[in-house]
This record gives sequence, C-alpha cells and structure tokens, in this order.
Amino acid sequence: MRIGGLASGMDIDQLVKDMMGAKRVPLDKMKQQKQILEWKRDDYRTINTMLLGFRNQLGQLKLTSNYRARMVSSTNEEKISATVTSGASQASYTVSKVEQLATAANRVSGQVEISATGSFWSQLKDSADVTWEKGVAETKHSQVKGGQIELDLNGNDIVPGTFSVNGKSFTVITAGEPAEGQVLIEDGKLTFNENEKLPEDSSVKIDYALKEKTVNHTLGKDQNMISLGKGALSSLSVTVGEGTEAVTYVWDGTDNNGFGVLKNGDDILGKVDLKNGNILFELPPEELPPEGTKISTTFSQNFTYFEVGAHTSKGEVNERIFVTGNESLNNVIRKVNESSAGITMFFDEHTKKITMTRKETGNFNTDGNEIFFSGGVINKVLNFENSNEEGGQNAIFTINGLETERNSNTFSMNGVTITLKQTLKETDSPITVNVSNDSEGVLKTVKEFVDQYNALIDDINKKLNEERNRSYLPLTDDEREGLSDRQQEKWEDLARSGLLKGDPLLSGVLTNMRMDMYSTVETNGLFKQLSAIGITTTKNYLDGGKLEINEEKLKEAIEKDPDAVENLFRGTGSNDSDRGVIHKLYDSVNDSITKIQDRAGRASSKNQQFALGRELISVDKNIASFETRLKMQEERLWRQFTAMEKAIQRANDQSLYLMQQFGGM
Repeated sequence: MRIGGLASGMDIDQLVKDMMGAKRVPLDKMKQQKQILEWKRDDYRTINTMLLGFRNQLGQLKLTSNYRARMVSSTNEEKISATVTSGASQASYTVSKVEQLATAANRVSGQVEISATGSFWSQLKDSADVTWEKGVAETKHSQVKGGQIELDLNGNDIVPGTFSVNGKSFTVITAGEPAEGQVLIEDGKLTFNENEKLPEDSSVKIDYALKEKTVNHTLGKDQNMISLGKGALSSLSVTVGEGTEAVTYVWDGTDNNGFGVLKNGDDILGKVDLKNGNILFELPPEELPPEGTKISTTFSQNFTYFEVGAHTSKGEVNERIFVTGNESLNNVIRKVNESSAGITMFFDEHTKKITMTRKETGNFNTDGNEIFFSGGVINKVLNFENSNEEGGQNAIFTINGLETERNSNTFSMNGVTITLKQTLKETDSPITVNVSNDSEGVLKTVKEFVDQYNALIDDINKKLNEERNRSYLPLTDDEREGLSDRQQEKWEDLARSGLLKGDPLLSGVLTNMRMDMYSTVETNGLFKQLSAIGITTTKNYLDGGKLEINEEKLKEAIEKDPDAVENLFRGTGSNDSDRGVIHKLYDSVNDSITKIQDRAGRASSKNQQFALGRELISVDKNIASFETRLKMQEERLWRQFTAMEKAIQRANDQSLYLMQQFGGM
C-alpha cells in the first residue's frame, strides 16, 4: 500500500495512474488484438460445427435406402396384405390359391379338479398322481466362461435327477470325465462332455433341487420373527448362537393347523408357519435372543416337477418346471408361459379346462406331435394325459404359379413381407401384390438434402458478407467500467461482426461445394447432371449459390429412370467422373473441415496445434513482456515521486527549524 503527497500535497496516486495510462495504450491494443483472434477462432469453429453436421447428413445420404423407397399394394387387403423394405426389387406377385393357413399346435385338457388359487400341497399332498420330492428347488442364470459355468452350491447336495441346463437334463457327477448326458460339478464349476460344450459367453438357465439349504440371519433389536421365503416345508432346524453356546431347535414334523413346533428336548423356541416359512419366536420380550444374535436355518420343501416342450423353428426346446408345494395352479401356468419351452397355457374358470398352445405356427415335426410333455402333474393334475393335439400345420399356397409352404402366415420374399389372412380357392380371383418405386419418398429425400445444403450456404454467406465495424474495437477494462451490461453486449456484437468478411478459406469452401453440385456424373442412364433432373441454382445472385427444385421435373425423372437418379447422387465408381454428387460433396466438406481445424482447431485442441492458436501464444507473450515493462516503469515513477516527497519534507523541516531559530531571537 502506497500513500503519497503527504509532504507535497499532490495526488501522487492519480498522477502515476494518468502517466501510466498513456503508456498502457499499446497494451490495450494488444489485448484487443487477442480478443479479435479469439472471436475469429470461435466463428471458424461455429462454421466447422455446421460443416460437421452437414457431413453427417451426407453420410446418411450415401445409403441406398434413401433412393430405393418402395411402395406395395394388394388387390385385396382383406385376404392378403404386404409391407416392403427399401431394398426390395420392383416386382409383382400373384397368389392364385391359399389351400390352408398356418396354425399353432394346441391341446385342451380334461377338467381340472383342483382350485386355481389354492396351494398344490394343501390339495394334493396325499394324491397318488403326484410324486413329491423333498428339497429346495433353485433356478440360476449364468454365463459360460472358458467352457465352464460357475455354480456355488455352498456344499449342499443336489437331489438326483433334478439337474437341467437350458431345459436339458444331466446326471451330476463329482469326479472323473463327464460322458454325454453328464455334468461334472467340482469346486463350484460345471464341466460338460466335449460334444455338449455350450457356446462361449452364452447365457444359460440352470434348474436343480438341493437336498436341503442353509440360510444365515442376524437378528435385529426386539426381532421375534424370521422369514425364510419358502413354504410347504418338509424339514427345518434352527440354530441360535455360535460355537459352544449354539442351541439347535428342530421341527419334529407335527402339523397343527399349518403350524409346527420348534423344540430342543422340552425347550420350545417357538413355531413355524409351514405354509409361508415364517419362524415365530414364542418367547417373552426379555427372553428374546439379543440384537446381533446369529441364526442359522436349514430346511427343505415338498416339491415336484414336470417336463414340457415343443418342436420350433429353433429346433426342439423343452423345460423342466419345478412346482413347490406352496404354489398354486395360477403360479404354475405363469411359470410355463415365462419359460423358454415355446408354450403358453390358459386356464378357463368356466369349463375348468386348460389350453396349451405352441407360440409358433406351422409344422416342425412331420413325424408326430408338435407339443410334448411328461410327469404326473401335467398328465394327471392338469389332465393333459388323454388330450389330442390339433393345428400345427403350415400355410400352403400358390404364388406366381409355384405351390409352396411356410410355417407362418407372414413371410418375406425379396424384401416383401406378405401376410396371408384368409384361404383362397382356385375359383376365386387371384390376388396381386405389386412392388413399385415410391417416387414421393425419393422426392422427399432429395428436397430435404437441398434444404440442408441451402441452409449451410446461407449460414456461410452471412459470415462472408457480414459488415465489418472497424470503428468498434473490443472494450478495454477502463471502457467496460463505464458501460452497463446491455451496452457492453451491444458494443461487443458490433465489434465482433464481419471478422470473416470475404474470408478466402470460407470462400473456397463454397466454391468447392458449388463445383461438386455442378459436376457431371457418368450414370449409364438418362441423367448426368443435377440440372437434368430439375435441380438448379437460383437466378438471384444474392442467394450465393442456393439451389431450387423443379418438383415436377424431378418427380418425372425419378419415375422415368430411378437408377440414374440414384447413381447421380450416390454413384460409387472408382473414377471421379463415376462418383455421385454426395460422395464428391462429402469429400469436399471433409477437406474443408480439416483446413478450418488447421486454422482454428477444435474445442479440445491446444493453441500450439493450430494457426490462430499460435498467434494467440505470440500475443500472450508480448502482453506478458509489456506488462513487465509497465510494472518496472510504474515502480520507477513511484521511486521518483517518493524521492521528491522526501526532498520536500527535508526542505520543510529546514524551513521550520530556521523559523524557530529566528523566532527565538
């Protein structure tokens, strides 16, 4: 902090500031030069962003689908409909006969005697039609890695005959090399026979049942219940605590209105809800195990299973459906519908019957039934044992004189998707499906391209013709202090306008684009220039090369020679004369983007990497050097004024001394 003028009475601070103000003029000019360079860089980058967007649009216009828009019509939409892709050939298909439509195989069960919502165990625990197993049914999803599958069983044993992968059953072994139909489970990994290895990285579904399962819990404060989430229990033991202090309570198999008692000798822990798997501590609050007590539960359930599958377009698929005792008929039907067995089921409350329908239509098993199943639950309980299969037939029809078949009523031929809706007799009028060129679709594509081109031309021309206000320079710090925010904004708009006026780089961009648009393309067709199909430059020279379209002429060209129109835009010949306008334009725009990046860089570029950036580095160096000199000059002025103050102070002191001396006489 400096305080001047105490001796002289002069405003030294203002004097130094005024004197330095004149010396700062070159510095302000350098900062204005830097600001102009930064504005110019930003303007170039804005243009480049436009060019990048246009280049991406040109990349899309290289696709054939833009010029091969097709339309399809049927002479009888009620009986045969069709859709078409852009790559379809122009053609006509005549269907003279539809002998039969494709249908899905289905079966209808006999009457089902059980409730749809009651649990299987409560209704069928004593039934001779169901073979009940004891264990815990599990389903896991895993991924094949290194030819193996990870499966951590936590030391539990699998119930024999219950292991399947993607619906295929395997016999589990724990040592040796697996033969076909076997799987080795060792150290938590599944290994298959060489002939049954699953594709690497494929996802698999594993179904199995453990003989029993152990789940550990930690009690919370005042917790008097544990939920296993498993019902229809067949065994349960609960261990409270750890180590030598652990006490194990066992359910002895009794069933008192759906509840069993957990005992250790005469000591009772509580009871278990056999239906829902909840363990209830029937103890006074002061006797409840304390918070943090470790509880280990080991249990098994009553379960059964059945197999169901179908012949499909992907081959034979089947699923093993596990049914735990606490599940209902509705649960089981949902499991089948969500499985990969290719089957859907529906239970009708009115008739008490179930329909089983394959998801796909058609005949995929010429030697027998399309749907197959086994197991007491599906045969006896769901009552499909004596059901008859119906449907499962292919669509048989005659198209363009050829009698053929399809598994589905909807099929594709050369990019045309045809859907058969009704049968058609030979005596009925044939139905024709016509695929023709969609001239409106191609016209729309070309119009959108011209609009995009004109928008880019307009944006670049605005920058090239923008008026330069040379009397408005970037504001200095002192000038900015005297203006409001709105005044500053308005001033800067005027100061940065016209920085790219007449810029040769941008002019070159427009010139190259115009040359591409006017170029001749060898199309082996009627049209070799855009003007031949009704696309020309506007007559107003102030438009700067914008295009206009004679829609009638363009539509006529598309209908007359669509291939020539396509090649005119996206021809891909090896010579420049064979290459379409889009390819030429894409290359020119890409080259322009590179040139502008060399001049102004990208947002992620460092200043050393582009021309304007290197100019900015030079200006920054000059500014730093000049600011150093200004600081030295300011220091020198302060030293001089300080010396002056000291001299005046000494003179004042001497004068005061003399006055005191004379006054004393």
